[in-house]
Amino acid sequence: MNIVHCFIIAVVAGIAAGALITWLFGKFPDKWLQDYGVTPQDPDYRPSKRMRPFPEGLIAVLFCVICYCVTVYFCRDEYIYAFRPLHLLVIFLVIPVLMLVMMADKLNRIIPDQFSIYIAACGVLSVVADLVEGAVWFSPDAKWWVIILNKVIASVVGGGVIWLIGFLSITFLGREGMGMGDMRLLFATGLITGCYGLVVLVYVSIFSAVIFAIPLLIRKRKRIAAEKKRIAEAEDPRAEKLLIQREKAKIHFAEDPDYMAFGPFLALGCAVFIIMEPFFFQKMFQTLMLLGVYF
Repeated sequence: MNIVHCFIIAVVAGIAAGALITWLFGKFPDKWLQDYGVTPQDPDYRPSKRMRPFPEGLIAVLFCVICYCVTVYFCRDEYIYAFRPLHLLVIFLVIPVLMLVMMADKLNRIIPDQFSIYIAACGVLSVVADLVEGAVWFSPDAKWWVIILNKVIASVVGGGVIWLIGFLSITFLGREGMGMGDMRLLFATGLITGCYGLVVLVYVSIFSAVIFAIPLLIRKRKRIAAEKKRIAEAEDPRAEKLLIQREKAKIHFAEDPDYMAFGPFLALGCAVFIIMEPFFFQKMFQTLMLLGVYF
């Protein structure tokens, strides 16, 4: 197949996938996009936000188109010309749902378990693809159980680390550090990335999160400074401070201006890895050989 045709297919598929998930997001049950145990009868209930055609729908389309086109560029030799349809199918199926994860966590501060289950199912398909078509990260002589163990270890370690961070945060700081949704998401994506890819996922997630956190911290400092000025200039500073506290208490937890969801960055890290997997392997191959971890 001509490479131009591949890019055309990628663009069309990306547009279709982005439009489909925008429509589906509006059809998901409200309870999927609410925190655990929240019902419409609760005093702090807020109807779940949905993706709009603009800007969320446009972002979804662009994300899917870019991911599919990057896949063609970086994976054409390993997956298209070498014809590994199962590997391509995994990418085609999981990219739209990673976008859904980003939107759900950004809009409603929740990662539905249904999304993580779907991604885990794609992870199982990824394991099958590696066994049937060969894994990029392993030689043709690698034992089948090594390939499976690579995925399982990544899944358990990824999910376990997030759980540990959350446990320590609640135990010693008294507040949630990482949500259970993040834990389930990393558990599921670990089945796709494997141990080597988990390193890339974590690196991309942290790096991209830091980039977004900087303006958030700047905005927070400006807001705090404005609040202090407002209190200082008030006729009754104590009453003004209490008023600000009451205003903050009315803000729904999903709309907290100081909160930054980490789930979207985990999803982004997974997406970056799977659409550029052969590229990362080529860059890391010599290191793997030196460390003796290429099987």
